[in-house]
Amino acid sequence: MATVEMSEIKGKDEVPLEGDGDYESLPPHASLTIHMTAGAVAGILEHTVMYPVDSVKTRMQSLQPDPKAQYSSVYEALRRIIQTEGLLRPLRGLNITMLGAGPAHALYFACYERVKCTLSEVIQNGGNSHIANGLAGCVATVLHDAVMNPAEVVKQRMQMYNSPYRNLLDCVRTIRHTEGLAAFYRSYSTQLAMNIPFQAVHFMTYELMQERLNPHRQYHPCSHILSGAAAGAVSAAITTPLDVCKTLLNTQENVALSSMHISGHLTGMANAFRTVYRFGGMAAFFKGIQARVIYQMPSTAIAWSVYEFFKYFLTKQLLHEQEVHRDGLSFH
Repeated sequence: MATVEMSEIKGKDEVPLEGDGDYESLPPHASLTIHMTAGAVAGILEHTVMYPVDSVKTRMQSLQPDPKAQYSSVYEALRRIIQTEGLLRPLRGLNITMLGAGPAHALYFACYERVKCTLSEVIQNGGNSHIANGLAGCVATVLHDAVMNPAEVVKQRMQMYNSPYRNLLDCVRTIRHTEGLAAFYRSYSTQLAMNIPFQAVHFMTYELMQERLNPHRQYHPCSHILSGAAAGAVSAAITTPLDVCKTLLNTQENVALSSMHISGHLTGMANAFRTVYRFGGMAAFFKGIQARVIYQMPSTAIAWSVYEFFKYFLTKQLLHEQEVHRDGLSFH
C-alpha cells in the first residue's frame, strides 16, 4: 500500500467553510483498496436509497404504457403503485442492482482516481485538469458498464408494469433461454453512448464545484453533497434522450414494438432512436426527465459524500495504524 500523507496545515489564504473544524486534507494518493472499498459502499447506497424513484422513471419512459400505468408525476406514480400493487413493488429488482453496483462502483472509482492522477501529471503537472477529469470519467465508465449492464437489463424488466417474471432467477433464466446471452449486452453501446458524456459532464461539474466550494480539498461533507447534487442534475438532464433509448432496448416493450410492426427484438442505438422518434417525436426523448433528475440529484450527492467520507475515514485509520507501528518500533 502506498504511504499517504495528510496535511493538517491550512493554507494562509484559505477561507474555511462553515463547520470546517479540524478536518484534515483529503489524501491525494490514497491506496487502491481504499478507493475500491469507498466506491463499492458509495455505489450500493447511491442505487438503493432512491431506488423507488428509479422504478417510476423506467415506467414513465415506456413508449406505450398500459392505461393503468400512465402517470403525471413521480409522487402520483409512487402513490398508485403502492396502492394497487403493494408496498414493496417499487423495490422490485433492487437485489440485482445491489449485486451489480458494489463491484461496478469499486472499479469505477478506483479507475477514476488512478487515471485522473496519471493524466493530471501529464497535462497539468499534477494540478487539477478538467480534461483529465473528463477522460478519467470516460475510462471508468467503460469498466463500470461492462459489469452493470446485465444487472440493468434484469432490473428494468422487473420494474415494468405487469412484469411476467416471478423473481430474479426466473428473469435471468427466461432472458437467457428466449433471447440468448447477447440480450444482457444489447444496450451496452447505447449505455456507453449515454454514460460516457454523462460521466464526463458529471465529473467535470463535480470538480468545478469543488474548486469553488472547497478549493483546498478539505474533507467537507456539505461541499461534497452540493457538488454531487449539481453534477447529477446537469448530467442527468443532458443525457435523458439516450436513457429513453436504453430503456427501450432493455425492456423490449412488446406492445409498443408490435404496434410499430417490429418483429423479433429491437437492436442497435440507431433503431432505438428511430423507434422513439416515430412514437412521439422529440418530446418522447424526454419522457421521465423529471424522475431521472429527482433520482440522480440525491443519488450522486449520496455517492460522493459517502465516497469522500470513507476515503477520509479509511485513510485516517491507515495513518493511525502506521503511527502505532512506528511508535512500537521506536519503543523496542
